[in-house]
Amino acid sequence: MESKKYGLTTAIAMIVGIVIGSGIFFKSDNILIYTNGSIIKGIAVFSIAAIGIIFGSLTIGVLASKTTAAGGIITYADEYSGRKVACAFGWFLTFVYYPALVAVLAWVTGVYICMLFGFDPTMERLLYISVISSGICFLINVISTKLGGYYQNISTIIKIVPLFLIAIAGLVYGDPKLILNETTLKVGAYGGTWLAALGPVAFSYDGWVVSTSIAHELKNSKKTLPLALTIGPIFVLIAYILYFVGISILVGPEKIMALGDEHVNIAALKLFGKNGAKLILIFIVVSVTGTLNGFILGFIRLPYSLALRKMLPFSSEIEKIDKRTGVSKISATFAVVISMVWIWMNYITQKYNMLPNSDVSEIPIVASYILYIILYFNVIKLYKKGEVPSFTKGVIIPILAIIGSSIIVVGGLQNPMTIYYLIICSVVICLALLFLKVQNTKLEAELNKIR
Repeated sequence: MESKKYGLTTAIAMIVGIVIGSGIFFKSDNILIYTNGSIIKGIAVFSIAAIGIIFGSLTIGVLASKTTAAGGIITYADEYSGRKVACAFGWFLTFVYYPALVAVLAWVTGVYICMLFGFDPTMERLLYISVISSGICFLINVISTKLGGYYQNISTIIKIVPLFLIAIAGLVYGDPKLILNETTLKVGAYGGTWLAALGPVAFSYDGWVVSTSIAHELKNSKKTLPLALTIGPIFVLIAYILYFVGISILVGPEKIMALGDEHVNIAALKLFGKNGAKLILIFIVVSVTGTLNGFILGFIRLPYSLALRKMLPFSSEIEKIDKRTGVSKISATFAVVISMVWIWMNYITQKYNMLPNSDVSEIPIVASYILYIILYFNVIKLYKKGEVPSFTKGVIIPILAIIGSSIIVVGGLQNPMTIYYLIICSVVICLALLFLKVQNTKLEAELNKIR
């Protein structure tokens, strides 16, 4: 019997802490490039994308309230869509979604550490810092699950400080006229529509679903997780719009587009001077590592969840839990290895500019929202069966979640690279289904021998 380690605070901290703390700090320039420097369009994109996360999380909350089994998203897919969908979900999350986001978060940690200490952010230095920072987070969560949870709570509180400081300062000292302006400065060779900004915005919002990975370890999870999935996303939307507007009118869209990730440091210097800017950068480093920690906290449990369902090679070994820590060390090692491969891949794409105005984190975004839609339809099916009594929860909210996810998918398709991203994700899903087919064939053969 697994002990219940986490409460409502940690669940909310996972959602707020994973979602806030990375994308909003280093994707604002990408968003402005897609919207041609329009703050109004940027706000619109944040609001449109919020439909996907807010109603999506409320819909997932319905499924979360019906089970306490380990696996989160994989469990919901398994119970309500069948083994094929669950295996497809699991492999996509394990081999693409989690490691791609871990790789970029570790990379961004390196970017801000270099800013903090005045290091030259060479690609090789960023690679080394990525490996070390992610390695430390993995170690913390394997040694002590409680320690990982505590760091998640602390880092969430710390990360809100620079976010709201810059937001408030921008609104007080910035130029509000910039909100209605649209710059003519062109950065890069992007030629799509402004709705393509939904890609980086979706990344900024991404991570809310990771909290479902600890559902089986939450106290009173059937109540706790749905409540966290309601409170967290609404808080994130408010914080994002305030920050985006604040920093945009403080620094100016043209400067943000030209400076890239450096614009956060420029804003801090402008507001607080050299020493104050260092303190803000420290907060941001803690913020980004908190997001990295949250993803890793969820990721180390994912291979274990698949192994319980015999959906990975060597499942019997992966599902063994360490009695002292309550975590499968082989599952954690599996996650570490895959993450390191993606960190190296991210290094290659950045070094040779293979993904202009982007990074590997955007590879799984559109595919993830397509897969979420499957789960949203399951809630509607449960309503029709009478298992979800509320029409609002069983029909209205899932339909809004489907619309929100569809908008993000359509917006993501405006980026010409998205088709290649979907091919990568489709290959992984096909491999998952092939593995499951082989497993089922073996199982049938064994049953026939017994007969």
